[in-house]
Amino acid sequence: MKIKRIVISALILTCGFTAVPQTSKKALSAHNKIHSEQLANAKSRMDKNVITNMLRENIAKKEEHTISEESTKMISDLLSEAHRYIGRPYVHGAKGPKAFDCSGFTSYVYRQFGYTISPSSRAQYTEGTNVERNDLRKGDLVFFTSRRSGKNVGHVGIVVSADNESGDFKFIHASVKGVKVSDFEGYYLGRYVGARRIITE
Repeated sequence: MKIKRIVISALILTCGFTAVPQTSKKALSAHNKIHSEQLANAKSRMDKNVITNMLRENIAKKEEHTISEESTKMISDLLSEAHRYIGRPYVHGAKGPKAFDCSGFTSYVYRQFGYTISPSSRAQYTEGTNVERNDLRKGDLVFFTSRRSGKNVGHVGIVVSADNESGDFKFIHASVKGVKVSDFEGYYLGRYVGARRIITE
């Protein structure tokens, strides 16, 4: 009886093994194609995730550079203070408040808000942090060459407004005609050199 059961079991197992068909080359090829497509889709999803993460990181970096409400108010007050001196005469070497030269004006205005910056435009160009022209905001210092400075920094003003799409901006400065607001596009007395940010947070 035991021998009979063993034989029957062996026959069932043998039939089970022989019943499994061999994988054809065509089926294997189809399987590989589907597998490749799945991998491509997974890679595409991964790429989308990478792009999404990069966008999130970019937004986070911009948020890190977002100015505080307190600093926004300070910049607004700083510009109001700067506008108080519109029309004051230009005098070379004058540091205010009755007369100014360009760097004397910017250093005087900033000093009213607790920021000590050099009274020299060339030295101011090394202070604060560098700002790209398409990232300007109110209160930034903008620098130009002048007739006397050659290719070096010779003039400075304070940004009043900026259009970062076009790169245009308005700035208040002690010009040879006195303290005034000028439009960068209409300012031909010097070549734009760069910008620095004094109020960073």
